Amino acid sequence: MEAWATVSSKDPETWLDLGSGGGLPGLYLLTVWSTPGTLLDAMAKRTNFLSEVLRWPDSPTGASVYNGRAEELSHDANLEEAFELVVVRSFGPPATTAECAARFLRLGGYLIVSEPPTDEAGRRWDPVGLATLGLERLSMVESGAKLQVLRKTQPTPAQYPRRSGVPAKRPLF
Repeated sequence: MEAWATVSSKDPETWLDLGSGGGLPGLYLLTVWSTPGTLLDAMAKRTNFLSEVLRWPDSPTGASVYNGRAEELSHDANLEEAFELVVVRSFGPPATTAECAARFLRLGGYLIVSEPPTDEAGRRWDPVGLATLGLERLSMVESGAKLQVLRKTQPTPAQYPRRSGVPAKRPLF
């Protein structure tokens, strides 16, 4: 993944595909990186599908699949601050994505988010709102798709993410 290559020359030690859906980019990343990945989605139908795909012969190995809301699972002892990288594709608006992803990241970890083609300057990512969550915007990488790269520079305050549904209903920015 070209966006990851802008911050590290090694595969991430641990990574999470937040809102995995049908498995992109998570299943692909399992094939290119030699490190374990975690696929997380709120819909049981999707996580059941991903679990089934991972049992097929010649499927990528080294994955864990979690079913549940990001707002709740980010406080799970096995997932909280456990990841060097969180990747996100089609999860939600920037404020919701940042709030739901921040607690999964370890300090110094990276959040890489697929962006719509119209956001040329990263204007959708409010620096003050990101700082509230302990995040900072680093760059926009264009490699066929636009990818926003953020870094966790401070611990995420205990009140984030707020309970299920609140980040989407009352975004921080």
